[in-house]
Amino acid sequence: MSVPETVPFADLYAQYLTIKPEIDAAMAEVIRASAFIRGPFVDAFEREFSEILGVPHCVSCANGTDALYIAMHALGVKPGDEVITSAHSWIATSETITQAGGKVVFCDTDSDTFTIDPARIEEKISPRTVGIIPVHLYGQPADMPAIMAIAARRGLWVLEDCAQAHLARCGGRSAGSFGVAAAFSFYPGKNLGAMGDAGCVLTADSEMAERMAMFARHGGLKKGDHRMEGINSRLDGMQAAVLSVKLRRLPFWTAARRRLAAVYDKALDGLSGLELPEVSAGREHVYHLYVVRHPRRDELKKYLADRGIETIINYPVALPFLPAYSRLGARPGDFPNAYRHQSMVLSLPMFPEMAEAQQTRVIEAIRAFCK
Repeated sequence: MSVPETVPFADLYAQYLTIKPEIDAAMAEVIRASAFIRGPFVDAFEREFSEILGVPHCVSCANGTDALYIAMHALGVKPGDEVITSAHSWIATSETITQAGGKVVFCDTDSDTFTIDPARIEEKISPRTVGIIPVHLYGQPADMPAIMAIAARRGLWVLEDCAQAHLARCGGRSAGSFGVAAAFSFYPGKNLGAMGDAGCVLTADSEMAERMAMFARHGGLKKGDHRMEGINSRLDGMQAAVLSVKLRRLPFWTAARRRLAAVYDKALDGLSGLELPEVSAGREHVYHLYVVRHPRRDELKKYLADRGIETIINYPVALPFLPAYSRLGARPGDFPNAYRHQSMVLSLPMFPEMAEAQQTRVIEAIRAFCK
C-alpha cells in the first residue's frame, strides 16, 4: 500500500517561495552593507512594526523569551514579587517571571477561549502581587478590558504575551496596545516569523523603552558607554530585513488564516465529541493555531498521522502540572479548565499557503473518525 502524501502542519518553504525574490534581495542588501548587528535594517523594522501595531516604541531583541524577561527587568520585578499568569501557555511565559526574580502565580483559563479567566484573577491577588501577564493564546486575545479594569483597580501593571497574536485585536484595539508593555516572538513558525530567532517589546512608555534597549545591549546605547549591567539580546540585521519583507504580507496572510478557519468551522461543526475553537465577541482571532478538542485526542492524532496528516499538541501538560512547578503542589481542581484541556487539545494543519485539497483531506479524515 502506498504511503499518502503528507499534509504538513505548516510549510515555511512554501511561504518562502511566494516571496523568494524579495527575501533574497533583502538578504543580499544586508550582506552588501555588512549590517549584521543592529544598523539600518533593524531600525527600519522597529519603526515599521511599531507603526502597524500603533504603539510608539519597539525594542527589538534576540527572541520572544528575552522580550518577556527584558520587560520584567524594566518593570523592576524583585524577589518576593508575585506575578499572575495563565495556567495554559508555553513555559517561556512563566519561567521568565522566575528568572526576573519573581514568584509565579498561575490562574485558570476560560473554559472556551484558552485565555486567562478574569473572574479568577482577583482571588489570586495578594499584597505581594505586582503584575499580570495575560497570554493571547493560539491567536485569540485575552479579555483585555476586564483584565485592565482589575489591574487599574488593584494598582498592578499588565505585560501582554503576544507571542502568538500578531495583528489580533480586542474591542477594535491591537493586542499589544493595552498593557504597559507587550512581548512578541518572531520564531520561524509564528504568523510573522523570522528565519531564526527574533523578538521585540512594544511600549508607549519612552523611559521604559530606553531602559529596555539599554539592558538588551550590555547596559548602554553606545558602544563602550555602559550605564548598567545588561545582557546581550539583539535582533540581527538579516532577521530584521526578512521580517520587514514578511510584515508587508502579514495582513494578507492573516486574512488567509481566517478563511481557512472559517472552512474548518463550517465543515467540522456538529461532529460527535469534537469541540471547535470559540471566538468571544469583540475579539479578532488570527489563528496562529486552529485548536480543536476531543475526548479521544490521542486516538484522533494517530488516526490522522496514519493518513499522512501532521498535527501538534499545544500543550500536552498545563504549566502548573509540569515537573518544573512541582514545588507549587498543583491539583487538578485548582485549575479545572487548564487540566481538562491538556488531554483534549489538538492543533490542526494551518498555514496561509494551505491548498484546498490539503484542507479537504484533513476535514474528510476527521469526519470519518468522528463517525
